[in-house]
Amino acid sequence: MPLVEDLTRGPIPPGSNILVEFDPASQWYNACVTIAAGWLRTGGAVSYNVATQPPDEVRSQLLRFVPEVADLEAGNTLKIIDVYTATLGHKSKEKYSVDSLKVTDASIEFSELMRKPPTPDRLMIEDDITVEARFSDEKNWVEFELSRDFPHIKLRKMIGVTGILRGALSDWALKRLEGAADGIIDIKLDEAGDVAEDLIRVRNMRGVAFNREWHHLNRSQNFEVTLDR
Repeated sequence: MPLVEDLTRGPIPPGSNILVEFDPASQWYNACVTIAAGWLRTGGAVSYNVATQPPDEVRSQLLRFVPEVADLEAGNTLKIIDVYTATLGHKSKEKYSVDSLKVTDASIEFSELMRKPPTPDRLMIEDDITVEARFSDEKNWVEFELSRDFPHIKLRKMIGVTGILRGALSDWALKRLEGAADGIIDIKLDEAGDVAEDLIRVRNMRGVAFNREWHHLNRSQNFEVTLDR
């Protein structure tokens, strides 16, 4: 997996749920596109849940790296799932979308998804699940994540990379999600010096060797995010 496996000493196993806790001004959203594009270029499939911007903006960003985006979507190798439009209270025109952000509705859908065959070549990216948490009681929403969303990734042998905006959840909710995750990555903007620096580290990873050192991130002119070697 691009970027993430640059921080570990081995591959991320299928069925892993990786949380990425990020600062609002960090490079997380550019990192999402970098990871998705890199996975697609190696022949894998991507489901990209976009909750923080219109889906067409993600498409235009991916086109910088993967010119065949339209063909990949037509063959379902790339699924851009529109969560953003539902946060506005509108009906999406996308092929794939989340039309209701209520936990009760999502729970039924995920119960069905959990029964589908494994797809170990598919990467599931959720740019910020805290957006969805705004629309439900926090306790019920956390229970949905722990009993439906996380198991859905594990049972189908996918890899889930899930963004969490730092400070957007209660400490109780965050700790429950961290306890259930197979890995935790931090992305932050360090403003301690004269020049702000973008940093990333692995805080924890189950079954994969890693260290907890902070690493600098570079952002190229086309907004690709890479480790500073």
